[in-house]
Amino acid sequence: MRLEEADPKGLIRESYRIEGIGAPECRSIFLDWALSLAAGTDPRLALKRVIAEYAEDADHPMSGVLKAGLEAAPDARRRGGRRGRGVE
Repeated sequence: MRLEEADPKGLIRESYRIEGIGAPECRSIFLDWALSLAAGTDPRLALKRVIAEYAEDADHPMSGVLKAGLEAAPDARRRGGRRGRGVE
């Protein structure tokens, strides 16, 4: 995958250039990045490409966010509500 496809707006690249950026800002940028991917783009492949390109600095908060993006999502489960409390 070409880097231009994996980071079409350069959001990930720019996040590594922002001094003093924290994890909350990186998560926000990550969401913007995910929404900017072209339809049909495999987000896991794009993630692997940007990690290979930019995540040399393991201490940078964006590196942690990107690597967390590759982890499997937790199983969906019902939370709360009348039936969740066992009240019928």
